[in-house]
Amino acid sequence: MIIYLFNLGLNMFEVTTLGQPFEVIKTHLAANRGDNIITATKKTYQRGGLLGFYQGLIPWAWIEASTKGAVLIFTASEVEYRARVAGASPFVAGIVGGMGGGLAQAYTTMGFCTFMKTVEVTRHKAPAGQQVSTIKVAADIWKREGIRGINKGVNAVALRQCTNWASRFGLTRAGETIIRKVRDGEIPDYSKPLSPIQKICASAIGGGLSCWNQPIEVIRVEMQSQVKAPGRPEKMTIVTCAKYIYKNNGFKGFFRGVTPRIGLGVWQTICMVFGGDAVKAKIAQRQAAKI
Repeated sequence: MIIYLFNLGLNMFEVTTLGQPFEVIKTHLAANRGDNIITATKKTYQRGGLLGFYQGLIPWAWIEASTKGAVLIFTASEVEYRARVAGASPFVAGIVGGMGGGLAQAYTTMGFCTFMKTVEVTRHKAPAGQQVSTIKVAADIWKREGIRGINKGVNAVALRQCTNWASRFGLTRAGETIIRKVRDGEIPDYSKPLSPIQKICASAIGGGLSCWNQPIEVIRVEMQSQVKAPGRPEKMTIVTCAKYIYKNNGFKGFFRGVTPRIGLGVWQTICMVFGGDAVKAKIAQRQAAKI
């Protein structure tokens, strides 16, 4: 229960500070691939001022944040531990743990929340006094398309989360190993903990480099987007969506929004990997002190 509350707090802090603004700009660029980051920022501000950068925060991002962190840390920690016991290196164990945690997130808590956040960023905003609430939008999609409608693009979300956290945990552990080798020599001393600054640096490296899978994210956003365009298929699979993006925007289209996503990846990884490790270490210390 204690670790769940800590993880909830970490996720709520991450998304309510820098997380959602990065998410909004990233989603805008992935859905409107003709815009650049300056244009996206201006349009987002025009849609709602400073609050425009927090579209989809309440309730969808908060619902997602209050559940996905606990699922991620619990699953990833358990899988990573089992992999280490089986003899895997920290790098391989981090990848396996991240994959397990990412898949668990996507199929348990993230599907409909991610979809509704994308809907909020990409749907047409009516004039003041004629606006439809986000709950009403969700209810309309449910009535029209059922559970599949509000989980549209969930397989793309699962693929993204699996590769996201496999990369973030794996590359962070690789970064930690490199830092240990610089500190200790060729044979790292795993009994000696890294300093908070060293852990943050390793997490930032893992978060930034994990954005290699941006094409999956662009496909996910396009599948969930409410932007209407001539020739856009009504019902998309990952393959048909990829073909549509390539036809209209070429290879570069798959990397639209990568800059804010790097910022988001670094911030999320610092919060969830460095923060999660810090929480687990504190709990272990308290348990050891009781024995």
